Amino acid sequence: QVHLVESGGGLVQSGGSLRLSCAVSGKSFSIRAVDWYRQVPEKERELVATITSVGTTNYADSVKGRFTISRDNAKNTVYLQMNSLKPEDTAVYYCYADLLRFGVSNGYYRGQGTQVTVSS
Repeated sequence: QVHLVESGGGLVQSGGSLRLSCAVSGKSFSIRAVDWYRQVPEKERELVATITSVGTTNYADSVKGRFTISRDNAKNTVYLQMNSLKPEDTAVYYCYADLLRFGVSNGYYRGQGTQVTVSS
């Protein structure tokens, strides 16, 4: 069985930083690509950042220059470094990962979500 385990959320003051992690647990699984989304109640889910299998990254305009997505293939983990946080970044952050098992596509999985709260 495979799980995506998210960590790193919390409460931070405006201007502060957090680093979110999205790790795969489960033998023989690896990450091909990851999308980080965030969700605020009564608003549409927002795609924040993506990273492909070859490390190409893309960001929402709202986070460009402040957030950095990266991956450590040896640790089967993707990170979202969030700097210069603003109150409007407050949300539950979810990682969605396109996973491989023994190098073959195995599906698109979502983590449990981690709350990020930025106080003004």
